[in-house]
Amino acid sequence: MARVRIAGFDPGNARTGYAILDADGNALKLVEAGLLSTESNQTPERRLASIAKDVGTVLEKHGPDSVAIEELFFSKNAKTAMRVAEARGVILAAVAAAGLSAAEYGPGTVKQQLTGFGKAPKDQVALMVCRLVGLKEAPKPDDVTDAIAVAICHASRRAFPADPAG
Repeated sequence: MARVRIAGFDPGNARTGYAILDADGNALKLVEAGLLSTESNQTPERRLASIAKDVGTVLEKHGPDSVAIEELFFSKNAKTAMRVAEARGVILAAVAAAGLSAAEYGPGTVKQQLTGFGKAPKDQVALMVCRLVGLKEAPKPDDVTDAIAVAICHASRRAFPADPAG
């Protein structure tokens, strides 16, 4: 299987984690990971425009072959859920503008793929992220680690497309 460059995103209104991962067979190499942040004093439309612009810049800089994004998980706070959904929307629009499509994975699927347990705690996921890409410690904040986890999940699912889990 040829090398594939994957962009992974953990969407958020204030903070969006991103990761660029090269997958070559079973070998994974973290190229870059970071955080796209918006200012809390910005209007909602300015925050969304900033996210779209920054995602577009990441995609243009790294030229991924594939994109993975974390699906929205259930939130008890409807306002927070709406803001994250809006951020996901502009990320998906930026992906489409770059001529790409995005695979979407729920948190349980990502956890299952990395740890073998769909309800694994964040620290267990972070430990597996570190082991799989050779980091000494998990990046902070968690949004960055989560973006790496989404990219790893996509690389694994790509390697085993017959997986009945989806």
